[in-house]
Amino acid sequence: MSARTITRIAALGLAAAGVAAASMPASAAAKSLVPRSPIVLGTIQYDSPGRDDRSQRSLNAEWVTVTNTGPSAVNLKGWTLTDRSRHTYTFRSLRLAARQSVRVHTGIGRDSGRDVYQDRRDYVWNNTSDTATLRDNHGHVIAARSWGRH
Repeated sequence: MSARTITRIAALGLAAAGVAAASMPASAAAKSLVPRSPIVLGTIQYDSPGRDDRSQRSLNAEWVTVTNTGPSAVNLKGWTLTDRSRHTYTFRSLRLAARQSVRVHTGIGRDSGRDVYQDRRDYVWNNTSDTATLRDNHGHVIAARSWGRH
């Protein structure tokens, strides 16, 4: 094969790839740009056990688990956890070690490596239905979990 023929074949291949990318839906194209994260949402305790009396004990019994399934630590600084009503918790500097989890409690408390608190005085997660969405510090959706009817 001549160099000219190889150049033409390569150009056709690049053009075909460009057409394929342009014909993808925007959501598919955007998803392909976001690298897969080892950070996932684990168990969600959206219905605090007992009466919903807005006590700190009850508020802190409502929580979301964020887990690092990967082999190395991830800094969650600037990441957000949001419900469908747009209540947003922004992680301060939190280095989540490999294969470790942190619980994000609704109420007030002292942050540690295993538990962080949104410092709210009212419930966030709806008992009947809601969606927890975790975004990285660039606003990319990393994980989402829903329950109930939507």
